[in-house]
Amino acid sequence: MPTPPPPPDPRDNSAAARLREAARRLAAHGIDSPRSTAEILLAFVLGCPRGELFRHLGRALSPQEEAAFQGLLARRLGREPTAYLTGRRGFWTLDLEVTPEVLIPRPETERLVEAALEVIGRAPAGCALRVLDLGCGSGAVVIALACEAPGHRYFAGDRSAAAVRLARRNAAGHGCRGRIRFFVADWAAALRPGAAPFDLIVSNPPYIPSGRIETLQPEIARFEPRAALDGGEDGLDAYRAILGGVWGLLAPGGVLLLEIGHDQRPALERLIAAAGLPAQVSCLPDLSGRDRVLRVLKKDLARKTTDRL
Repeated sequence: MPTPPPPPDPRDNSAAARLREAARRLAAHGIDSPRSTAEILLAFVLGCPRGELFRHLGRALSPQEEAAFQGLLARRLGREPTAYLTGRRGFWTLDLEVTPEVLIPRPETERLVEAALEVIGRAPAGCALRVLDLGCGSGAVVIALACEAPGHRYFAGDRSAAAVRLARRNAAGHGCRGRIRFFVADWAAALRPGAAPFDLIVSNPPYIPSGRIETLQPEIARFEPRAALDGGEDGLDAYRAILGGVWGLLAPGGVLLLEIGHDQRPALERLIAAAGLPAQVSCLPDLSGRDRVLRVLKKDLARKTTDRL
């Protein structure tokens, strides 16, 4: 059996000692990545980038720093997500503000950004596409697109006014606020039928079946907004709303990209077929090879072609 680590020296209040003890306690409570979590929290308290934390490990924490660190540590031990404790989350190339009013951006959703950039990259030179993000939350996806491909017109909405305010702040912080028109609405309810159509619509909607939410890890089930998780009894309610509400807003030859659960592709293909939508459907995997992004091409019947983007 491995030799247990020695007990912490109560006389040592250096940052290094506090970091070691925090990592030990986090590991004992089954928290993922205990050392990196402890480093993130300590760097946040010390007001330095995590990469520069080593410069501070030799000094003692002030009483105020000690209290702040122990408070954050207690909350993390209570399974509150690290991103909510620090108010920041990395996504794509962005450093985003996050609050408990929005879902924490996931690395898996970067596949949605990649798929959207593939579509945008096929636009003819000088053609400004109209791109819509539905259920934008923190703004992660639409801001990533606006930063990577600035020559297009972006629109983003969420039914949560708090989420839209946060997304606006994040867009301003990344210098692209003027490229994105934000709105508050339940999916596409604020968009007028007959208005200029969209060439690309993206969404990462709630898709977890209601009965499965309580089985998720406590960080998700207890702290993330249920409205951003709950997809109804079968997890497909948001997809029904999106397909029913935005299909007429999508230009012929345009593309709808939806993040999906790894086992939802067959059900969504049946849903699209049953609705009689003139669509060509494919699915893009994530880095683990699981279904992640459903690509729905609206067939351009008038031009007898299937893909203009």
